[in-house]
Amino acid sequence: MAEIDEIRKDAETYAAIDIGSNAVRLLIKQLESDTRPMFSKSLLLRVPLRLGFDVFAQGKISPKKEKDMVRLMKCYKQLMKIYGVDDYRACATSAMRDAENGQSIIRNVFKETGIKIEIIDGQEEAKMVYSNHIETMKGRRGNFMFVDVGGGSTEINLLSDGGLICSRSYNIGTVRSLNGAVAESEWDRLRKDMADLALSYPGIQIIGSGGNINKYYRLVSRRDNRQNRMSVEALREIFQKLNALTVEQRMEEYGLKPDRADVIIPAGQIFLTIADITGATYIYVPVIGLADGIIDWLYTRHHSGILH
Repeated sequence: MAEIDEIRKDAETYAAIDIGSNAVRLLIKQLESDTRPMFSKSLLLRVPLRLGFDVFAQGKISPKKEKDMVRLMKCYKQLMKIYGVDDYRACATSAMRDAENGQSIIRNVFKETGIKIEIIDGQEEAKMVYSNHIETMKGRRGNFMFVDVGGGSTEINLLSDGGLICSRSYNIGTVRSLNGAVAESEWDRLRKDMADLALSYPGIQIIGSGGNINKYYRLVSRRDNRQNRMSVEALREIFQKLNALTVEQRMEEYGLKPDRADVIIPAGQIFLTIADITGATYIYVPVIGLADGIIDWLYTRHHSGILH
């Protein structure tokens, strides 16, 4: 994935680096209007470092991937200079949280590139995912569950009538699943939590986040483009078709990249499990993610007088 627009240096510009278990993303946005605020996307890059395949199998990140991480951060630093970025934040999630050598890699990256990486916990990750859409939910009636499925973890936020009820994080992710590193007790915790929430907050609809649900949305034959949603049954139908194929067949028949063709199956299983337990009939796909939340966090920090 690489999306590049014309470079402008006359606007407030922020960058987010999202270091996930499957890919590392750089998102650069420029402020178009500070009355709402509104941003325009200047650059989006995604590099599949797949750190989680090391961490969830061996407990640490290999020397090769550490070198690749340093190279990539050097590249991202130069791009931020070219785009005139005013401020950035680099956040690492589940894989780096679990890696034995995560902190030493962070120190090395800072020494080699000057980029400071923060390892954020699941609760902060969950809150940042929905933060850039919380304003649009205020005053909206009904129960909505934000579900962000990543490579190492799944984050959920439940909103009822526009108010945040709870944020939860589970060590259940696509790369972790492919490595057989998800504890059954974690599945039990998710199932129990979803059942309890569904009982207390009936009629839940899901708002999905992450590259896999975005890809499912583009692949389904029946979707509501006006509301950016698909039915759970439409998701189930395309999931079953993909699940019947090998990774190579998914790449050939559906045009999936290698780093998407494998993780898309456990992602579908996670979304369908949550939908089935909560009784959700639709999944809204507004194309949101951690990087967008980081940009909003940066804007808020700059405009709230709490800069350090």
